[in-house]
Amino acid sequence: METQLRAKRDAGRKLLAPYLTGGLHGDEWLDVLRAVVDAGADAVEVGIPFSDPVMDGPVIQQASARALAEGATPASVLAGLAGLARLGGAGVPLVAMTYANVAFRPGPERFARALAGAGVAGAILPDLPVDELDEWAAAARAAPLETVLLAAPTTPDDRLATICERSEGWVYGVATMGVTGERSALAQTAAVMAARLKACTDKPVLMGVGVSTPEQAAAVATVADGVIVGAALVRRVLDGGGPAAAGAFVRNLRDALM
Repeated sequence: METQLRAKRDAGRKLLAPYLTGGLHGDEWLDVLRAVVDAGADAVEVGIPFSDPVMDGPVIQQASARALAEGATPASVLAGLAGLARLGGAGVPLVAMTYANVAFRPGPERFARALAGAGVAGAILPDLPVDELDEWAAAARAAPLETVLLAAPTTPDDRLATICERSEGWVYGVATMGVTGERSALAQTAAVMAARLKACTDKPVLMGVGVSTPEQAAAVATVADGVIVGAALVRRVLDGGGPAAAGAFVRNLRDALM
């Protein structure tokens, strides 16, 4: 995954990694995934629903709760991705985003193998700190998976260096303090955080949390290598827009990042 993203970045492309909630609206979420890839995503984060998504704000919390109520489980989400892989895959790297409880309940080795077996290239466990990463990292590398780590605006420089060193695929820069969600304006911390990360690593730096509009995406990408957009996309799916609305929104993001 990192190799692919580096190549695109080095060719001058700004990277776009939309987030969507796996299992939302039955099998329709797979059509949404295909739509956002067709619209220009370079990677897609697939959220595996969890009952206590501590990093997420109201929109993604609602999406997770609805997916769970509709019967989504980690196994069903991965089964959907495995079916997609049998048809040739998504065409871009897929990254599973979930929480440590989901990964460690079956055991990290088993969960990592299940992700890789479903065609997933990487994983994000936002509540697993770098200090406690070793067991998961060993299981992920054996699978194999790349583990994307997050860095917040309050992260001190020494810890930032450790996160950049150990992150794989890309480094996930948190644009603003708080949970995921749409913001009316891009936080001033976004550009500062992107610059700190770019000074710390040559790995792709993607900024997320609070990046909500094409204009905001373009602004932060003047410093960062790309963006992650979740709540604004998931809201459109929750509102019933389906693949068409999701694809149109991602296409607008892609156009703004060109």
